[in-house]
Amino acid sequence: AAVGGPIAAVAEGDTITFDVEARRLDVDVSESILRERLARWRAPVPRYTSGVFAKYVALVSSAAEGAVTRPR
Repeated sequence: AAVGGPIAAVAEGDTITFDVEARRLDVDVSESILRERLARWRAPVPRYTSGVFAKYVALVSSAAEGAVTRPR
């Protein structure tokens, strides 16, 4: 969600369906609404601009990429 992935389009009040066996998570909202939400999405302002957390954000990839350190 923090980088504009599909989860960024989920809004408060949306119904989410989990299917553990199929390993699926579905948002019960039309594709057109999800596309519209993603088109309006803007990256959040960084909470940390200095210190250890700012370094962490700068050096570590997203959870979807394994949360590993990026090469410099």
